[in-house]
Amino acid sequence: WPRADVAASRVNEVLETAPSIVDPAEPCRHDCAERPEGAEIAFDDVTFSYDEGSDPVLRHVSFTAEAGKTTAVIGSTGSGKSTVIKLVERFYDVDSGAVRVDGVDVRAMPQHELRAQFGYVPQKAFLFSGTVADTVAYGACDIDEQRMRFAVDVAQAADFVDARDEGFAAPVAQGGTNLSGGQRQRLSIARAIARDARAYLFDDSFSALDYRTDALLRAAIAEKLAGKTVLIVAQRISTVLSADRIVVLEDGAVAGQGTHAELMRDCPAYREIALSQLSEEELEGGGLS
Repeated sequence: WPRADVAASRVNEVLETAPSIVDPAEPCRHDCAERPEGAEIAFDDVTFSYDEGSDPVLRHVSFTAEAGKTTAVIGSTGSGKSTVIKLVERFYDVDSGAVRVDGVDVRAMPQHELRAQFGYVPQKAFLFSGTVADTVAYGACDIDEQRMRFAVDVAQAADFVDARDEGFAAPVAQGGTNLSGGQRQRLSIARAIARDARAYLFDDSFSALDYRTDALLRAAIAEKLAGKTVLIVAQRISTVLSADRIVVLEDGAVAGQGTHAELMRDCPAYREIALSQLSEEELEGGGLS
């Protein structure tokens, strides 16, 4: 009983904690959630720190992920890449500047309407016990088997799903412990794609994949999700090579923006990252495949 009482007290502390992110008193409502095309995501002079008085993680960051295009954010560990995704979803509020979706400040939107537009894949795949179908649908009643099939095909998960006699009814253990790291990541990606969102946010989500699967997945996203906005955060240069626009972060600030070719020519920080991972020949040939 004493142990249960302590546990209950801790749960109650969490439940009684006032959220720091709240909906606006008079939310801005527009038709972005109903529009099928991709969403434009813009950072306008954004500065952000996780704790008051601490050094900013992002400093005066400005860039635009155009609707229907693929934008990649790359940088070394600690450069602020993952924070970009968290601010788009409004898990935190900026210190200054603004994050906008279709020109509307995310702080002016109801949180559920904002997040309903995104398919989000975190760095670590969180899987619960159930079946493959449960994992991909993730509680959404409007996702049928046809949509699940589309999602696992794009996510390059069809090979190991179809290899099981049970198919979509195959069991998934708590945490996905009966799957490899790459399989867990691909199911997590399929779960996001199944939502048919306006924009897909990948937070270093391809890191557990081998180079070939990474390349196949990016090609499938470009073909099957044409018209959707894709925002990729990555450390691996091969993941971002084919993006329409690449944003380079260094110590929380934008060190350069452009295509791969433009950044190799004009951005020393990008060129250093690229050459630390691939040879000149591999870079000229489009990376590993």
